[in-house]
Formats: sequence, structure tokens, C-alpha cells
Amino acid sequence: MSSKSGTPKKNLMLFSGRAHPELAEEVAKHLNVSVVPQTAHNFANGEIFVRFNESVRGTDAFVIQSHPAPINEWVMEQLIMVDALKRASAKRITVIMPFYPYARQDKKHKGREPISARLIADLFKTAGADRIMTVDLHTAQIQGFFDGPVDHLLAQNVLAAHINKTYRDENITVVSPDSGRVRLAEKWAAQLGDRPIAFIHKTRDPDKPNQAVANRVVGKVRGQLCVLIDDMIDTGGTIVKATEALLDEGASDVVIASTHGILSDPATERLSNCKAREVIVTNTLPIPAEKRFPGLTVLSIAPLLAQAIQQVFEDGSVTSLFDGNA
Repeated sequence: MSSKSGTPKKNLMLFSGRAHPELAEEVAKHLNVSVVPQTAHNFANGEIFVRFNESVRGTDAFVIQSHPAPINEWVMEQLIMVDALKRASAKRITVIMPFYPYARQDKKHKGREPISARLIADLFKTAGADRIMTVDLHTAQIQGFFDGPVDHLLAQNVLAAHINKTYRDENITVVSPDSGRVRLAEKWAAQLGDRPIAFIHKTRDPDKPNQAVANRVVGKVRGQLCVLIDDMIDTGGTIVKATEALLDEGASDVVIASTHGILSDPATERLSNCKAREVIVTNTLPIPAEKRFPGLTVLSIAPLLAQAIQQVFEDGSVTSLFDGNA
């Protein structure tokens, strides 16, 4: 379809994998578009088949997929979707991964280890992706793994707005679960009204995944409502131990805020039994009913994703959506 000037009219099309269709539908509603219908199924041996039911030639394609367990299946499905779009002559393909898979494998801790986060970027480039959009990377260096634009969206505004609304009148200290995220804690502290910060000094054994030892609290937390921030909660061990350490140091209460609620077992049990007043996550990953518990608040990332998609489609500035890196 062409405009009067003869320039082809841009056409935004949104495609969704099967891992988290509710998020895709919410994004589509904000964009005032429909998710493109497709046929997708698994063969008996686990192979995935995808075919789009509409022409995608010349389109500006946005392919959204969350990556919960089984993560490898959903990564493969998104790769196949990108390949199908490329072979069907989509003009530009933007891969939307709210939770970047394998982000914790971003460097070698010892010899003979993979850098799987780089492999993910290479796979999507090979499949035909022109651009990647993601939320709160585990480490910012992952942006450099992909040979093309990477829109690194930040969920801090979404989470902080909820905390400001709910706990504005309380004495808040922002707490990082380790020394490596102190800079992020400083940004949070500024956004919450120049609050003090603290951090947990901990050790981690690289040979034992999902295990950490909270050693001691650095900073004043006695009598404070501690807002404990992290990018993800997997099994919950680290964040629960940090919560216990803060309460042992005299914190009046703890609120946990994290972007990605992976919530692998036994996270739900741990979090529901810990003494945090509230656990706040976003819906970058689906959180089924069996993983929910009293005190869990799930905020939607869909408006942020929709705004970023609109900016990319219009060749605007994604950075203008927040004070961060893009």
C-alpha cells in the first residue's frame, strides 16, 4: 500500500509466542492493533511448527515472547518465528524479550565455560532479527552482544511509582542485595525522594547456583522500611536471606521489588513464609495462579513495551521514555 507521494505506507504487525499470550494481548490493546493470528504446534518429538495466517511482506514486525520454564522451548519458538518472518519478506524484525534468556551467563567465571547470553544474541541475529528490545538486563554489557540496536528498557519507573504511592509517608531505606547493585540503589533512592541506601555484603559460590550467603548489612536500617531491590527472583533464596538479615538488624519492615518473577520452586513457599510486607514484581514473565501468594503484587510492563514499540515504529527516541540507557 502506498501513500499519495508514492512512499510505501509503514505497517506495524505484532506477533506473539505461546509462552505469555496475555502480555502480548495487553500490549496489542495499548497499540490499538491485534496480535497476528498464527498456527503453532509441537510435533510428537518436540519440534515446533509456526505459520502466520496473514501476509507479512514489507511489514515492521515485532515478535514478543516471554521465556519462563521450559526456557529452551520458548527460545526456540521465537527463533523459528523470526526465521519465518525473514523468509516471508518482513521488512524489519524487532525481537521483544522482556526477560532476556541466559542473562546470568554473561561472562566466564572459570575456564571452559560458555558465554550463553552472547550465544542467544548470535542466534537471533542469524535467524534474521534486526533489533532487540528487553527489560532490565542482568548486566548492561549484554547490550553489546547483539550486532544491531538493543533497546534496554527499565522497569524502575513502574515499580517505584507503586512504592511512592503506597509507602510515601514512611521512613524508607533502599537496599541493594549485594555491593554490585549499589549504583542502581542510588538511582532508586533519588527517585523515591532522596532516601538513604544500604546493601547486603554477601558471598556466592560459583559452583552452587541459586545459593548465596547473606553476611552483614552495610548501612543504617534500624527503624526503617527497607525497599529491597533486585532484577530477578528465581528460587528466592538470596532475597529471603537478605530480608532476614535486614529484620535482624532492626528494620521495621521489608518490601521486596524485583522486575522478573521467575519464581522457580521453592520461591513461592519461601516468599510467602518470609516476613516481607509485600513482594512486587512485573509481568515480564507469566505468574500462574499456583505461584501467587498473599502479599504478591504483579505490575504490568505492557504500557512501557507498547510505548517503546511505538517509538521504534515511528523512528523516534526510546531513550525519551525514561532516564536510562537505550
